[in-house]
Amino acid sequence: MHDDCLFCRIATGALPVHKLFEDDKILALLDIHPIREGHALVIPKAHHRWFEDIPPDTAARIMSTGQALARAMKAEWQVERVSFFYTGIHVAHAHAHVVPMHHRHDVSSAAYLKDGPEAFSLPPSPADDALAQTALTLRDRL
Repeated sequence: MHDDCLFCRIATGALPVHKLFEDDKILALLDIHPIREGHALVIPKAHHRWFEDIPPDTAARIMSTGQALARAMKAEWQVERVSFFYTGIHVAHAHAHVVPMHHRHDVSSAAYLKDGPEAFSLPPSPADDALAQTALTLRDRL
């Protein structure tokens, strides 16, 4: 645990939250700055700065909890899809966001909004040789 980490303090119960689910490895809670009603976070209780640092068994629990939350959100809000993503923007403690999507741009990047919020603009696609090189580079690092 890191005393200066918001999510570590939440995981130990030092700060109040609206818990949705908890076990020995993870905690699911409502985001206090939701994109949409029901926006939840799923965090590992142990401090892991980035999602790629989470042990596989804990990562699997985060994913399965996100799936359970998605099913609950679809039933509650009658939405077609629920988004699941990691960002690491505001708190350097790995955490997944689970967001019921009422609008296709609920979790969009500005890159998709060039033609306005009711459209869906595809960012430019790199040339095939550039994509092939990027794939090769990443495969080599795997």
